[in-house]
Amino acid sequence: MLRFYYVIIISIPFIIYYITKMRFMYRHRSHYTEDQCYRVVRRVCRQVMINARIRTKIFGLENLPEEGGYIMYPNHQGRYDAIGIIYAHKKPLTVVMDATRSRLPLVNEILDLTSGVRLDKSDMRGQVQDMIRIRDEVKKGRRWILFPEGGYFHNRNNVQEFMPGAFKPAMQSKCPVVPVVLIDSYKPFELNSIRKVTTQVHFLEPIRPETYASMNSRELADLVRSRIIAKMKEVLGLEDLDSQTREMTIKDLRAEDYEKWKRREEIPAEKEENFRLGNPFQLPKD
Repeated sequence: MLRFYYVIIISIPFIIYYITKMRFMYRHRSHYTEDQCYRVVRRVCRQVMINARIRTKIFGLENLPEEGGYIMYPNHQGRYDAIGIIYAHKKPLTVVMDATRSRLPLVNEILDLTSGVRLDKSDMRGQVQDMIRIRDEVKKGRRWILFPEGGYFHNRNNVQEFMPGAFKPAMQSKCPVVPVVLIDSYKPFELNSIRKVTTQVHFLEPIRPETYASMNSRELADLVRSRIIAKMKEVLGLEDLDSQTREMTIKDLRAEDYEKWKRREEIPAEKEENFRLGNPFQLPKD
């Protein structure tokens, strides 16, 4: 959180300038192309990265479809997630975001300028309409970011369960599904530090409509999730982690279970199974 407030303080002139600029562009949207709007959004994201001392490594750009619309499904770690993907993705896209979080300064303007969706989790009818809108716009060639975990809470490099409903727009529009792996994306705005940090964005090979044609939404959600976890295991690997990082990862999964582990108490079998499935690291045996 320290970096979050640090960036706001040192970026006040930048924030005022770009909020004013993006609001002006939004009010006069007919005078600007989608590419022009997106270039400004990427410029904002890049400036945030510079001010916050964040570096993002990008992998797999060659996997992104050249033509047509598609939906990217990333794991969710924190406030920086969408910034990292927008910075990495050169072609215009838009994002689905929680309605409450979308009202933050700059975030609000970015969502307006990219015609994003503010998802109200308390309004089921509104959610259905939003999914229909995404489906229709993907058919017309738009690209979307949709976080299938539905939110984040100290996830770190852990992958929570994916909501099957998030995959309905892709299945109904028969568009490519692009799994996106975010690694260390929690570090910029969760760690209490302003030291330089490096995150990673991996675009995996798209899952084509013919591949998931016989699947239901739950099966597709599990397939995307399994590919993301497999990539995280490949990149992170237990051999690359010291004991302190490993212990910290387990602690963030659930405080009370971590306390039980420290006391060598038994962890319920179903929770241990969730750790194995949802976390790229194994629980230590002793």
